[in-house]
Amino acid sequence: MKKILINKNVWQTRVAVLQDEKLQDIYFDTHSREELEKCFFKGKVSKLLPGIQTAFVDIGQKKAGFLHISEIDRALATEKTAEFLHVDDSESDIINKKIKKAISIEKIFSQSEDILVQVIKEPIYEKGAKLTTCFTLPGKFVVLMPNIPQIGISKKIEDREERARLKEILLKSLPKNMGAIIRTTMEGRKAKDLKKDISFLISTWKSILKKFDRAKVGEKIHEDLRVTLRAVREHFDEDVEVLYVDDKHEKDSIQKFVRNFVPEHIDKIKLYQSPPGLFEKFEIDKQIDKALSKKVSLRSGGTLIIETTEAMTVIDVNTGKFTGKDNLEETILKTNLEAADEIVQQLRLRNIGGLIVIDFIDMSSAANKLKLSKSFEKTLKERDKYQSVLLKVSEFGLIQMTRKRSGKTLTQQLTNVCTCCNGYGVLKSTQTRSFEILTNCKNDIIKNKLKGSISLTVPENIFDYLIHHEFQSIIELEKSLNCKIVLEGNKNLTANQYKIESVK
Repeated sequence: MKKILINKNVWQTRVAVLQDEKLQDIYFDTHSREELEKCFFKGKVSKLLPGIQTAFVDIGQKKAGFLHISEIDRALATEKTAEFLHVDDSESDIINKKIKKAISIEKIFSQSEDILVQVIKEPIYEKGAKLTTCFTLPGKFVVLMPNIPQIGISKKIEDREERARLKEILLKSLPKNMGAIIRTTMEGRKAKDLKKDISFLISTWKSILKKFDRAKVGEKIHEDLRVTLRAVREHFDEDVEVLYVDDKHEKDSIQKFVRNFVPEHIDKIKLYQSPPGLFEKFEIDKQIDKALSKKVSLRSGGTLIIETTEAMTVIDVNTGKFTGKDNLEETILKTNLEAADEIVQQLRLRNIGGLIVIDFIDMSSAANKLKLSKSFEKTLKERDKYQSVLLKVSEFGLIQMTRKRSGKTLTQQLTNVCTCCNGYGVLKSTQTRSFEILTNCKNDIIKNKLKGSISLTVPENIFDYLIHHEFQSIIELEKSLNCKIVLEGNKNLTANQYKIESVK
C-alpha cells in the first residue's frame, strides 16, 4: 500500500510518496525555485535556424527556449505553410503534398513573431527550456490536448470493453478539434467524472487564450497546480492507505480539492501533529541521502553504482558479498533480477531521464538474458509512469534504454557542483597541483616581466608540500628569473586557487 506524506514549512513544502514504507517519489517546492515545466508563456521568436529546423523563443528566462519543428502542432504548421504557398482551401490534397515538400520552420514563423508556447522540459546544463505548441493540460482523469484532435487511452487500462466505454464517453464530451488522453485513474469511474474534468480543463484553456492576448512578451500566463495538489492529483487513488499532512490549512485545502474529484477517498486525509516530525518518523531524509549516493546496496549483498553525465547515465551491477547457494549462473541471475527491480526504483526516485546504459553481470545463458530483459521491461511498465524504450541484453550484458526526461533530477534539485573539482568527482594530487602552480608562476613572471619580490599565495597543503619537498626548486626558479619569491599559505583558498602578485 501507498502513503503520501506532506511536510509544510514557511521556507519549503515537501511531498513524499511511499510504497511499502520505501520512498518512491519526492517533490519539493520553495519560494526561490521557479518550476517551468508545463507552464504556458507568451513568447517572441528571437532567432530562426532553418538548418536544424528550430526556432529560439524569448520566454523571459536567462536563456531562450528552443522549439523544434517536430513540436509544432500540425494544424498551425498547415495553416502557416498554406498561407505561404498561397493555395486555395478547396485544394486539400494539393496542400498536404506541397506542405510535406516545402515545410520549413521559417515558413511557419517569422522573426519577432509573438507565439503561445508551453515548456515540456526544464532548462538543463547549458540548454534553454524545450518548448512545444502541442499543448497539454493534465486533469485527474484526463489530459486535454486543446489543439490536437486525437484520442488516447492509458495502456494500463487493458479491458477492451472498458476501453470502448471510455472512448465513447470521451467522444461525446469533447468539442470539435480537441483531443484527450484518458488516464488510468478513470478506469471504472462514471461518465460524470470525466465530463466534469473536461469541462474544467476547457475553461482553463479559454482563460489561457484570453490572457495571451493581453500579456507581455516573456510573461507566464498559466502554471500547473502547486506541488501538494499536483501530487494528490497524480497519486491519490484507491491504492493509497493514508495521506498525512502536518499543516491544518494545507489539510483543508487538500480536502476541498479531493472533494471535487475523488470524494470517496476524503477520509484517508489525516492531520499529523505528533512528535517526532512527519518526515523523521518515516525516515524520509535518510532515504533522500541514500538517493544522492552513487552506491546503492541490494538486499542480497550486491551493489549498484550510478554515474550520471551530461550525455547519459551509466549503471554498473556488482555481486558484492552475494555468493548464493546455487551454481554461479543462478547466483548471477538472482542478482541481476534484484538489481533490475531496484534500478526501476532508483530511476523514478532520482528522476533520471535520457540515455541510460546498464551493465548487468554477464550471463552465458540466452534464456536467462531474455528472462532478465522481460522482467525489467515488465517492472518498468508497471511501476514507472514515464515512457521508456528498452533494447535487449547485448552480448556484453548491457541494456540500453531511454527514459523520458521530466524536470530536474534529484541531484540537480538538492546539490551544487563542487567548487573544488568542478563536478569531476576527483581532485588532482597535491604534487600535481604544486607542479602546476610552479609552472604557472614561472609563465606569469616571464609573460608580465615581473621583477623584484613576487608574492605567491597558495592553499595550506600546497604550501606545506612546497616547503618540505620543492624548496630547492623555488630557489633555482628565483635564480633563473632573477627575482625573489615570497611563499605564503592561505587556509581560505580552495585546492584550485592561488595568487601571484608583485610586491612593491
